Amino acid sequence: MKSILLNGLDLTLEKAISISKGAPIKISPTARKKITASRKLVQRLAQGDDPYYGINTGFGYLANEKIAPHELELLQENIITSHASGYGDSLSIAETRLSMALRLNVLVKGYTGVRYELCQALLNLINEEVYPVIPKYGSVGASGDLAPLAHLSLALIGKGKVSYKGKKMTAKRALNLAGLKPIKLAAKEGLSLVNGTQIMLSIGSISLSDALTLALKSDLVTALSYEAMDAHVNALHSRLHELRSQQGQVIVAKNISRFLSGSSLFNTEHSRNRVQDPYSLRCAPQVHGACLDSLLYSKSIISKELNAVTDNPLVFVDENTVISGGNFHGQPLAMALDFACMAVSELGNISERRLEILLNPNTNHLSPFLSSQAGVDSGLMAAQYLAASLVNENKILANPACTDSIPGNVGIEDHVSMGVTSARKLKQITNNTKVIIAIEMLAAAQAIDLKKRKKLGKQTKKLYHALRTSVPKWSIERILSDDVHEAVEVLSQFSI
Repeated sequence: MKSILLNGLDLTLEKAISISKGAPIKISPTARKKITASRKLVQRLAQGDDPYYGINTGFGYLANEKIAPHELELLQENIITSHASGYGDSLSIAETRLSMALRLNVLVKGYTGVRYELCQALLNLINEEVYPVIPKYGSVGASGDLAPLAHLSLALIGKGKVSYKGKKMTAKRALNLAGLKPIKLAAKEGLSLVNGTQIMLSIGSISLSDALTLALKSDLVTALSYEAMDAHVNALHSRLHELRSQQGQVIVAKNISRFLSGSSLFNTEHSRNRVQDPYSLRCAPQVHGACLDSLLYSKSIISKELNAVTDNPLVFVDENTVISGGNFHGQPLAMALDFACMAVSELGNISERRLEILLNPNTNHLSPFLSSQAGVDSGLMAAQYLAASLVNENKILANPACTDSIPGNVGIEDHVSMGVTSARKLKQITNNTKVIIAIEMLAAAQAIDLKKRKKLGKQTKKLYHALRTSVPKWSIERILSDDVHEAVEVLSQFSI
């Protein structure tokens, strides 16, 4: 993989995903000068008599407590250990690796006041595959992702547990095996490591990338359902959608039409049983399009956050001062990710409705549940139960997390974002929806087989054959769960 240069300016979602998959990273040579300049200012202020939050004072409610110069290093280590309060299963390696890189991308911008040595130490952990074990529960999404970022930072000081080269062990042992040494934190550095939105941003970035890919594949599976249901392609006519001027709708209509290119559905003599199709087919561009617009909006917010400075306080060398604020608050991300949750949930919702008309003899004009021998064979009946259960969970998870603020820190942190919850919800909803759409694909292919349709579209034909390579036509009773697992794998691996 090509190396990615971190300078805090031009990290994109695509680059972030590459990092999560193992792309090596480097610190831009231009970053060192800014980092060093802001560090000098922090050192000078730390030794002065004037209080500067987090530099020579306590944190949160304890901000009015002045810290003696000889206790500044202890203060920084204590904020890491005391805030490492997470619980539950750990983040994936991809999420952890990206979280570390995103935090480093903030530090190299030169507004946090840390030493260049700390940036290099964090880079070394990433490139040597020393990944901290970060529990998924503990962040409320304000003052940054304090608890999970504290767990991320433990490895730097030789504490906590890590995954090294795929094996769980203590950070102390992993550092020794990797030829690295723990770093001694200096003034402000502990605070600079834990103030930020990088955990919700990492989970959210990976999940949103998956959601955008799934959205395109949902258009393709919808095209396959058009084939299976002999749907009216005039509902995809470009002029119809251009008159509404909704960007996502126009894109989706073009996608489905493109996927169907070459299909017999465009033959004006093609016979149909309906004058108009159910909404789940006819309005697919309108619904999928609105979902796409929502996901693209979420991407715009995430793209800005990838290069944002989310520390507190921030060091402004040109003004010779340090300014306290609230850039660590996760509300922009939390709202965008909750919006994405609703969008992906709707993709699953409408997919399950297409599944219903594919299985229903009153609409498919085939055997009930696309069975080979109705009565003896239940066909794909139970697949709809699975889809319905996942749609139900999605609808619950699609309720926003960002509207449920719970104050903390004796009222100092009186409004929080719950952004990590929003990100984790998006991950689960996307995984659920992939299964729902894979089930629709199974049913569409079965209906095509029963109708003995031969002239499919160029892309729908490729998807059909990819599925049939792994999952044969349903002709005798077998374990349906196995077919679903295979279909999910086909959908995951299929490239458009």
